[in-house]
Amino acid sequence: MSQESKYEEILNQLAEGKLEEYKVEAKDAFGFQAALRNFGKRQDITGVAQRGGSIVYKPVKNEN
Repeated sequence: MSQESKYEEILNQLAEGKLEEYKVEAKDAFGFQAALRNFGKRQDITGVAQRGGSIVYKPVKNEN
């Protein structure tokens, strides 16, 4: 499985709420960001930068 398809699977799990969060280390951030930009449901995912350059992605909670 390529890194990009792995990221796409993780993004799908985040968007569907099957994964509570996913931490991306600084060394992988650019690759993950590229996959996120191409992801159709990216508005369903939010990321918070951490000290040291890692980013924690979580599903957006809908308050409907």
